[in-house]
Amino acid sequence: MPKAVRYDEFGGIDVLRVDEVERPVPGDGQVLVRVKTAGINPSEAVIRTGALSDMFPSTFPSGQGSDFAGVVEEAGTGVTGFSPGDQVLGFTQKRASQAELVLAETGDLTQKPETVSWEVAGSLYVVGVTAWGAVHAVQLKEGETVVISGAAGGVGSLAVQLARRTGATVIGLASESNHEWLTSHGVIPIAYGDGVADRIRAAAPSGVDAFIDTFGDGYVELALALGVATDRIDTIADFAAAEKHGVKTDGGSAAGPGAKVLAELAALIADGHLEVPIANVYPLAQVREAYTELEHRHTHGKIVLRP
Repeated sequence: MPKAVRYDEFGGIDVLRVDEVERPVPGDGQVLVRVKTAGINPSEAVIRTGALSDMFPSTFPSGQGSDFAGVVEEAGTGVTGFSPGDQVLGFTQKRASQAELVLAETGDLTQKPETVSWEVAGSLYVVGVTAWGAVHAVQLKEGETVVISGAAGGVGSLAVQLARRTGATVIGLASESNHEWLTSHGVIPIAYGDGVADRIRAAAPSGVDAFIDTFGDGYVELALALGVATDRIDTIADFAAAEKHGVKTDGGSAAGPGAKVLAELAALIADGHLEVPIANVYPLAQVREAYTELEHRHTHGKIVLRP
């Protein structure tokens, strides 16, 4: 029987387990994918704790995960465009990707370019469309300056690259251990912590036009203190501050059809125009260890599960 991540109640990492489950059967317009890799994301950890139960109600036992890449194993009736043996990447809205087999709607899949690794393909959807949506939300123009917090994290590391592609000057807030990587991607690195506002002003003497917050913890207030207009501030992490100050919370919701954006991002990666750093890869059985590393919140790039 195939295996999948499951949990029976809200809680910490210790509620996670890997169970044997019934083999999924594809319905009309669905395909069954043998998962090669599946990404993990902070939002999944928050949902697991129950902190977002009003927004994302759960039915137990619950699965987990959205991102995946793999090989089509079986196609349901009415499926066109995908056949058994196809290498694909995509997503599921059923919290089910952290598994050996996953059912997917054909509209949530795209073909995997040959030169995109399984690790990158399987962890691209959530961070990719979120970064794409956040960058588009702040409407960057060539010659403007944008600050991005959490600039070396899963979303931030893609957001800084996509922002650079607009012709904007990008200032990335990150720990000093990630400054070399940011510099190599055309980003001005600045350490977070005491005095960060002064360091940003010194790096941007003409002012800051936009701010993308991928971390939370007071960065919306920092953006306002820097004089950034509310409609040019986007946070994917601090919804209380967004409600209080009226700033944007666009992320994946701004990305439109997810598979279309996913295909666009995969093509950029295949052509060498976009890099997805991979921090670590864990076997599915070590899902608890993977989330332990993730929840330290100092990861450079993506953590990936390999069933």
